[in-house]
Amino acid sequence: MEILSLSLLFLAIILGFTRHMNTGLLSIGFALVLGRVAGIPDKAVIAGFNYSLFLILLGVTYLFSLAQINGSLSLLAEKVVALTGRHTALVPIVIYLFSTVLSALGPGTVPTIAIMMVFSMTLAAEIGISPVMLAALVVLGASGGGVSPLAATGIIGKNLCEQIGLTGVEMPFLMNGVLSMTAYAVIVYLALGGWRLHSEHVIRLAELAPFKAKQKITLAGIAVMVVLVMFFHFNVGLTSFAVAAVLSLLRVADEDKALLRIPWGTLILIGGVSVLMNLIIKLGGIELLSGTLASIMTPSTATAIMGITAGCMSWCSSTSGVVMPTLIPTVPELYANLGGGFGQVEMATTISMISHCGGISPLSTGGGLALAAYSSAAKASVPEQHRLFVRLFAVSACGVLILSFLAYLGLFRWLL
Repeated sequence: MEILSLSLLFLAIILGFTRHMNTGLLSIGFALVLGRVAGIPDKAVIAGFNYSLFLILLGVTYLFSLAQINGSLSLLAEKVVALTGRHTALVPIVIYLFSTVLSALGPGTVPTIAIMMVFSMTLAAEIGISPVMLAALVVLGASGGGVSPLAATGIIGKNLCEQIGLTGVEMPFLMNGVLSMTAYAVIVYLALGGWRLHSEHVIRLAELAPFKAKQKITLAGIAVMVVLVMFFHFNVGLTSFAVAAVLSLLRVADEDKALLRIPWGTLILIGGVSVLMNLIIKLGGIELLSGTLASIMTPSTATAIMGITAGCMSWCSSTSGVVMPTLIPTVPELYANLGGGFGQVEMATTISMISHCGGISPLSTGGGLALAAYSSAAKASVPEQHRLFVRLFAVSACGVLILSFLAYLGLFRWLL
């Protein structure tokens, strides 16, 4: 049963990638089959769906869908970049920092990438900045900030860690996330020549439209949500729903369009995989996977090998929906099998952040959006698109290898 449960998970991942199907929907279907074969009641199968996490993610994504529709976040991004003036070399740095902060305040990784990527790729085409560099910095910034306790990935990571007995991981996750993504962002910036950029094309702050009343109200609402969650410990999902309800009442954006913008596929992916993962854990599949990984690891190489595993998995599957729920539950068993030698929070953050670095790949959401946006903005030819595809994948692969090596040196335990 352990082998069957893991086989069904990997089959769901493979079919999701090769047949462009939602892995969560496949996982729910496979969970029914697995439950019947193992003699587990349907009620117990359904109990694996994480309703609390689903509600949190739904509230956060709905609030920021409202902000996306009325242009609040995109205009804010343009105004921030305009502050660099003629100092073009600062543009990539500002884009990275703004992506980090914006993601950390609530939108999370994927929404921030969606907000910043189209703008950044248009900027790359107009000013002549490397689209590979800007795309990588957007993904890295959004990923580092995205593991904050306000954002979807941070919430998912916290829930997964609590399920294996790790508590108080919010700040270690965020600090390690920002540290690791910044480390690779600096390498990308220097290697791709960001420091020597110069352009006569300037985005002037005075030429940008002022914030409209609806946009000001929206940004104020988001600020209220952040304050209530960060300083008064309100539930981020319920608070997001409350703020979104007020914004809808004030008609700051079209509610129907906002509901359509919610990434329902992602929410189903995360919820569906959790249903199957619950059965895999019950049937001993995680213990089998942990034992297999432990057989090729030593205490000193465990984090590096797990980092490479997570990075490679993220090239063809969702980090928060598949990679983290698959690998983080293996951490306690690995720790026991190897007799320690690494921190469990260190391993969990290694899995999370190195798999996020894989998102620069054009096979993933971030890299794919960059390729599409730049091809449209620059009217890139087919050979140019092919070169961009290869370069994005190369930057992603290098990031996985470099961060895995830094994990071997102890990067993910420096701030613990």
